[in-house]
Amino acid sequence: MNKARRQERRIALTKILADNPNQLFPLSYFSGMFDTAKSTICEDMEAIRQLLEELDLGRLETVSGAAGGVKFLPWRSADSAHGLLAEVADKLSAPERIIPGGFLYMSDILFMPHLMTRVGEIFLSRFADAGPDCIMTVETKGIPLAFATARAFNLPLVIARRGSRVTEGSSVSINYVTGSSRRIQTMSLPRRAIPQGARVLIIDDFMKAGGTARGMLDLAQEVGATVVGTGVLVATAEPEQKLIEGYLSLLILHGVDENNKKTDIRPAI
Repeated sequence: MNKARRQERRIALTKILADNPNQLFPLSYFSGMFDTAKSTICEDMEAIRQLLEELDLGRLETVSGAAGGVKFLPWRSADSAHGLLAEVADKLSAPERIIPGGFLYMSDILFMPHLMTRVGEIFLSRFADAGPDCIMTVETKGIPLAFATARAFNLPLVIARRGSRVTEGSSVSINYVTGSSRRIQTMSLPRRAIPQGARVLIIDDFMKAGGTARGMLDLAQEVGATVVGTGVLVATAEPEQKLIEGYLSLLILHGVDENNKKTDIRPAI
């Protein structure tokens, strides 16, 4: 391409990095693309890094060495995360979201790309140090959230199904007991989905007693993977003791008053 001016080059660099989160680019890649010296690219990256941090839009990380380069992390600071979760909690507190049985309607929010993308970035910010190799969820409403988290990490998404599919080859299936209703259900995963020894991050939309999350953990271990963390968007305050330990919930549902149409849900971080 023709040699770009500095401002144009920095706009293009920012676009490329933001479109490929958590992907390491060697400086030579950009040097060749823009036909300019590595030292100039370094200056561009420093300017981009400072602006991103100043505006709380993410982090630019540099990896030194022969195999090094630069990568963008869509990082969410504590203040940014709390503000977003307060917004989600406010939406979920609307009286019209309470449906018969004292349940909370969440499906539309879970399918809002602009919200779930940012929630996925919060999970990246909290679990980056765990170093997962893939994101795992179950075949339910939490798929958009898990997909957004997988995109933030730039990792594959693995979905545990309620039943095996012949098109996915041999599968591992387990029976698990749901924590709230105490019903026995089945969950399966293709053997090819997760490599032996992979590090798995479990993401789900809702947790009451933790039976489904426990089932995913057991299933991952059954195929030889290691679960390095569990994150949920909403967890109920009761029961306090869940079937899984060490999970991260972004919102805590303290109660739903169906008679008075009031919902008590608050950010947990």
